[in-house]
Amino acid sequence: MIPKMQTVTLQDAETQLARLVEQAARGEAFIISKAGRPMVKVIPFDTTIDHVQRLGFMAGQISVPEDFGVVARLPHYLFEIVTAIIELTP
Repeated sequence: MIPKMQTVTLQDAETQLARLVEQAARGEAFIISKAGRPMVKVIPFDTTIDHVQRLGFMAGQISVPEDFGVVARLPHYLFEIVTAIIELTP
């Protein structure tokens, strides 16, 4: 089970900033909230965030259909057809 992280209001964080910074530096991350909504997660500087989004994070989990680009090229083809019709029209 994941332990619940301490949540501090923005007002309390402003008055207790030095203590909270020391707490985070010791590895005790916490959340600062405003009006009951979490706003930021404070973690030690050298800690890596465990859910960092990165390129390729879904590699192998999704597939792209072979005809994926057909719809993207459709306006170009339509333009060519309309242009050819216009040129053929006397």
